[in-house]
Amino acid sequence: MMNTNPQSQGRPVNVAVVGLGFMGLTHIKSYQQLPGARIVAVCDAVRLPVNGVLAGVTGNVTGSDAIDLGKEIRTYQKLEELLADGEVELVDLCVPTPLHVPQTLAALQAGKHVLCEKPLARTSALARQIVDAAKSAKGFLMPAMCMRFWPGWSWLKELATQNTYGRILTARFRRVSAPPGWSRDSYFKGGDSGGALLDLHIHDTDFVQFLFGRPTSVYSTGQSRFSGAIDHVVTQYKVVGGATVYAEGSWLLTAGFSMAFTVVFEQATVDFDSARGAEALQLMEAGQPARVPKPEGVDGYVEELRYLLTCIQTAQPPTVVTAVDGLRAVEICEAEEKSVQTGRVIEL
Repeated sequence: MMNTNPQSQGRPVNVAVVGLGFMGLTHIKSYQQLPGARIVAVCDAVRLPVNGVLAGVTGNVTGSDAIDLGKEIRTYQKLEELLADGEVELVDLCVPTPLHVPQTLAALQAGKHVLCEKPLARTSALARQIVDAAKSAKGFLMPAMCMRFWPGWSWLKELATQNTYGRILTARFRRVSAPPGWSRDSYFKGGDSGGALLDLHIHDTDFVQFLFGRPTSVYSTGQSRFSGAIDHVVTQYKVVGGATVYAEGSWLLTAGFSMAFTVVFEQATVDFDSARGAEALQLMEAGQPARVPKPEGVDGYVEELRYLLTCIQTAQPPTVVTAVDGLRAVEICEAEEKSVQTGRVIEL
């Protein structure tokens, strides 16, 4: 996967955001914090800026205020028209899951770089189409697995890689939310969205593989309530090295959202709980009071976009998260789905 027309490092990348719901607006706000990006166009079949201003949308992590894109922003209602825009270099797809495959394939075929929101596709068979296309594409393809870049989480990965506190003994992840308050026509069609398992819990499934490599098996239990797919899941992952690893994901909360982890190393415990706000991340070492580390970075959205922009500017394919990583995350989630349905351990 090579960029045959590398840009000079430092020149802003011309970006188009496709899909102007909550995640699209979140990405736009993130790009506006990054000197390496210049938003030149947006695309949505229904929601478009009025005099350059986009109204806000409420999401499960935070709300989004109205955004001023400027009156010079180009607007499209059809993707094929946007892809014909020669100035657009990076296409950021924040569209419903069923559109990920056709729109990613079209954007890669048009020679664009592509950021595709998770999950890469509803099934691994569909995700594999994207991976195959990305191998020979002119542009780079990166799945938007933002937890790999989230301050505190990316720092946890560094601790594990550098063996700072010895090996990991146990790891617990939790991501729980009220059901999405936006785009319910899409999210509540579980055959298309995959429910909370594929839309929400996949973040932690992906982070498990980021820390430990591909699990060798999974055992999951779950509940379906809103989507017809799995809206609450608890999974135990068998991983190389023997650590005890499990994760919970849910759309069943009455209100609110939280994400957390507790990871026990041989010589320390690292705990993250979004409910603690500025003190979300804590480090506990034997015989010492708990510390509150302050990793660098704004949030996972800004940092993943910053990383991809740098990859494009330097003509270096993304390695922190790849198309294959996106495929494997879907494969593991499929195994979790099968485990819930059958009550069995599923080998990977």
